[in-house]
Amino acid sequence: MQKHADWLVWGRNLLSISQNGLTFTKDPFDRERFEAIGKIAKEMLSVHTNTPLERLDGMFFGEKGYATPKIDVRGALFQDDKILLVREIADGLWTLPGGWSDVGDTPSESVEKEILEESGFIAATRKLVAVYDRDKHAHPPLFFHIYKLFFICDIVGGAAQTSIETDAVSFYAENELPPLSTPRVTEDQIHTLFRHYRIPELATEFD
Repeated sequence: MQKHADWLVWGRNLLSISQNGLTFTKDPFDRERFEAIGKIAKEMLSVHTNTPLERLDGMFFGEKGYATPKIDVRGALFQDDKILLVREIADGLWTLPGGWSDVGDTPSESVEKEILEESGFIAATRKLVAVYDRDKHAHPPLFFHIYKLFFICDIVGGAAQTSIETDAVSFYAENELPPLSTPRVTEDQIHTLFRHYRIPELATEFD
């Protein structure tokens, strides 16, 4: 039997084929075939990830048009050689402030907004450190294909404050990191941010 992540990638790719086909086809018979592909993909994902089919239908209900990766932005703020982390209420673990990039916002606007909402700090984006394909890093698998953008930002105002998504805000030294929310950030990624913070002339990294 193939490992869990293989089934996830295959099912996700089939869903993309189904979505793209339904976007462009004019033939009613092809539409039926693409709908069938999507149904099979969801059933396969449901069985191999122990996820109810109804939940998958809800997750992908709004996915229309040409299928593209989602964009997740994360911002790093430094103070006294420590990095700002927030604790997620959802899992009780720590991460860089960030989240999905909203339609209509630039990447820098998105990360600055997420930082303010999740930590209370007003930030100004200084450097794009990395553009990563989430699948190529040590994150647990998700149903969506995601690009992760990591920025270094400067604190220009505000103060530590929790939110509806976070219940703690604190700065941590590189060798004293708390338990991390690995769906959102990995330890290697935080080390990369420290490296770029200390050596600003390093080039942006990408997959």
